[in-house]
Amino acid sequence: MSATAAFVSELRGRDIELWLDGERLRCSAPDGALTPELLQAVSSRKEELIQFLRAAQRHARLPRAIVPLQPAGSRPPVFAVPGHNGDVFCYRALSQALGKDQPVYGLQPPGVDGRDAPLASVEALAAYFADQIRAFGPAAPVIIAGFCAGGTIAFELAQQLLAGGAAVDSVALFGSPYPVFFSRTAQAWRRIALRLDGLGKHLAALARGNLAHFRERWRSRKARAATAQDPVAGLRAAVEHATLEAVRRYRPARFPGRLRLILPSRSWARANRALHWRRNAAQIEEYFGFEDHTGDNMLREPHAPLFAALFQRATWTATR
Repeated sequence: MSATAAFVSELRGRDIELWLDGERLRCSAPDGALTPELLQAVSSRKEELIQFLRAAQRHARLPRAIVPLQPAGSRPPVFAVPGHNGDVFCYRALSQALGKDQPVYGLQPPGVDGRDAPLASVEALAAYFADQIRAFGPAAPVIIAGFCAGGTIAFELAQQLLAGGAAVDSVALFGSPYPVFFSRTAQAWRRIALRLDGLGKHLAALARGNLAHFRERWRSRKARAATAQDPVAGLRAAVEHATLEAVRRYRPARFPGRLRLILPSRSWARANRALHWRRNAAQIEEYFGFEDHTGDNMLREPHAPLFAALFQRATWTATR
C-alpha cells in the first residue's frame, strides 16, 4: 500500500471522509475526529490527496482489460501488452523502477480469467485492446508497449489506434522477437538446439560426477508437473497457444510512427530476429542491455531498473 493510500485508510478508520467536488478537496468528520495534527497533515498533502482520489475515480470505471500497475504520474501513460501467457504482472518490477511519475497499465487478454475464450488473431486482440483504451479515455498521447510475443500485438494495436485517430507517442518493444521467430520451423530448430545444449550439460555433469545437477533437473520436472495441475496454469496455457498461433499468422505492415526496440543484448537480438523490426518502421531506435540479459530475466529484479532507464532515455530524449 502506498503512503497516500495508508493515510486515507487511517482517516477512514476515524470516520473521516475525503472526496472531490470538482477541483476542490472536501472533508467531513465527526466532532473531535479531525485533530489539529490531522488537519495540518491533510492541508500539507492536499495536492497528493487530490491526485490519489482522481486516480481512484478513474480506476472505478476501468475497462476490464486494463490493469493499473502504477497509475499515478503526469507523463504519457504506457499501455503494456504482456507476453504470450497474458500475465500483465510481468511488468510489475519495471513499473516500479520507472517511478511515481510514469503511469503504467497492463492489458490483460481475454481467456486469462476464464470468462471468455482466447482470441485467435493478432488483429482481433489489438481491436479488443484498442476499444478498451478508447473507453478508458486516457489523455493523449499514449505509449504502447509489448513484451516477447506481446510485442507483435502491441505493434498492431498502435497501428489500429493511429488509424482511428488516436495520438500514439511511440511503440516500445521489450525483448520482442519478430513474428517469423515463432514459426513452427524456427521453433523446431530452436528446440533441437536447446536439447543438444542440454545433452552437453548432462554429459559434462555426468563426467564430473555432479549429482546435484541431476537432482535439480528432477526437482524442476516435478515442479512443472505440479504446475500443470493448476487450473490457472491451464487457462494460461490456452492463452499461450492461441496467442502463439495468432502471432505465427501475422504479417506486420509498415508503421508510420516511432518504434523503440529495447532488447536484452545484441546477441539475443540476432538469435531472436528482433532486428527484423527495422524494416517495418519509419522511425526506429535501438537500446541494448548486456550479454547476461535474456528475455527471461530482463523485466525481473535486479535487471528491471536498467531496462527502465533505457526506456526513460528513449522517451525523455524524444520529448525534449
